Amino acid sequence: MTHIRIPEEYFSKTVGPNCEWDKKVMEAFAKTPRHKFLDEAMYKMAYVDDALPIGYGQTISKPSTVAYMTKSLELEPHHKVLEIGTGSGFQAAVLARLCDTVYTVERIGELHRRTYQIIKRIPLRNVKMKLEPVKLGWDEFAPYDRIICTAEGKSIPQELLDQLAEGGLMLIPVNGKLVKITKKGGNIAQEPLKLCSFVDFVGT
Repeated sequence: MTHIRIPEEYFSKTVGPNCEWDKKVMEAFAKTPRHKFLDEAMYKMAYVDDALPIGYGQTISKPSTVAYMTKSLELEPHHKVLEIGTGSGFQAAVLARLCDTVYTVERIGELHRRTYQIIKRIPLRNVKMKLEPVKLGWDEFAPYDRIICTAEGKSIPQELLDQLAEGGLMLIPVNGKLVKITKKGGNIAQEPLKLCSFVDFVGT
C-alpha cells in the first residue's frame, strides 16, 4: 500500500483560508485524505489545489472549493443533507464528518459503483448512496436541512426547492456563480456567493 503524507500547506494555504479556519471543517478534512478518492496514478496530485479527472467525463472538485462549500452550508450535527452529484465521493465524505446523514445521488452507473466501494472501504456508514439517472434528488427521504449541488445549471430546479426543508439552505452553481438559497416562511431567497466552475448539470 502506497503511503501518502498530507502536506501542511494543504491545510495552511488551501483548506484553512477557504473555510475561514473553521476548526470542525479542518478536522473533517484531516480525517478525509483526498488521495483515497483518486486512482493511484493521481496520488502525487492529490493535495494540489486543482480539479482532477476521475473518469467518465467527471472531476474531483478543487479542495479549496470543497472547503468553501462545506463552510457555506453552515452544518449542524443533526442535519440531513442531500448531495446532487456524488462524483468522487470526496465532498460527501467531508460532509459526513459534520452532519447526521448524507444522501447522495449519482447519474453515472460506473462512477456510482466506483465511489460506493471507496465509501465502503473507509467506511462511512452515514453516507447513503443512490444511482439515479432520471429523477432529480431523492424525494423518499425529503425534506432535507441542506442541499448541495456539485454540477452547474442554468436555473434552480423546482424539484430541489420542493425537497428543501423549511429553514433549510441549498448551495447550487448557476450560470458560473455559486448561489445560496434559503427557505423561510415558504419564501425563497437567493444570495450569490462567488464565481465558480463546475461540470454541467444534466437536465437543466
